[in-house]
Amino acid sequence: MKKESLRRLISVKFETREAEKYTIVSLETGGVIEPSILKELKPPKVNAKKGIILTGRGPIWLYGFLVHFYHPTAWVATYDPRLGGAVVVESHVPGVEPGDVIPIKEVG
Repeated sequence: MKKESLRRLISVKFETREAEKYTIVSLETGGVIEPSILKELKPPKVNAKKGIILTGRGPIWLYGFLVHFYHPTAWVATYDPRLGGAVVVESHVPGVEPGDVIPIKEVG
């Protein structure tokens, strides 16, 4: 199998967990992924009335894609284990602003 073919087999896996005010979307790449994967990527659907927390290891361009994809949700945050929470990067609701840290005990 060619190297290009091997790379195409590596995909992004998603897992979601619901909390009262937000949904956690965990991602796992399982290896190096190519930007062309974005053309076929299907992130999980979530309740847009809640916030969303993105977590997992992935390239910055993947996170950029996901923040844009989930833009219609109440707010979007990315998990930072050093802060023990998720940093809000965009919001459409009062009371949650970019730069707020949503405390999370543990995110997968």
